Amino acid sequence: MEATKTSQIQKVIKYFSLIFIGSILLTISAKVKIPFYPVPMTMQTFMVIFFGIAFGYKIGLATVTLYLLEGILGFPVFANSPEKGIGISYFMGPTMGYLIGFLFACFLAGKFDLNTNIFKIFLKLIISVSSIYILGILWLGFLIGWDKPIFQLGFFPFLLAELFKIIILTLLTKKIIILRKFI
Repeated sequence: MEATKTSQIQKVIKYFSLIFIGSILLTISAKVKIPFYPVPMTMQTFMVIFFGIAFGYKIGLATVTLYLLEGILGFPVFANSPEKGIGISYFMGPTMGYLIGFLFACFLAGKFDLNTNIFKIFLKLIISVSSIYILGILWLGFLIGWDKPIFQLGFFPFLLAELFKIIILTLLTKKIIILRKFI
């Protein structure tokens, strides 16, 4: 009985540690900008999908949720904070749809069966990352107006970078899934 209780406590501590460390890694991935054409690339979407694959959808979602809550509460975790604001005012800005899309992408990447061939993995990860851009474009259109060039502002500049990240994740997925055994 005591051993079971100790084991459960250790499991909870392990999960909270993964979630906390994951939110730190997601913050770092938001702050590091990699030169890429036509806009600099961050590794946020990579990390969001990585957490879904490596942690599964439950712990992955908890990690992304913690990151978003940290940002909403005013911690400068988002890509352009504190330069472009912090807290709820930043969250409610043009990137809110993309940030909420992180939750959907992580969920899908964690929920999909990725023990399959590389082509199916690629398609499933494309669907996962697409949820970020669908919600991002919807929010951007609502916020700045549908008459604006929202696809030129919030989608096309990121296509090459996303394709690059998804290809890397596709090639690594089988190895990343092994991490789930330790969780």
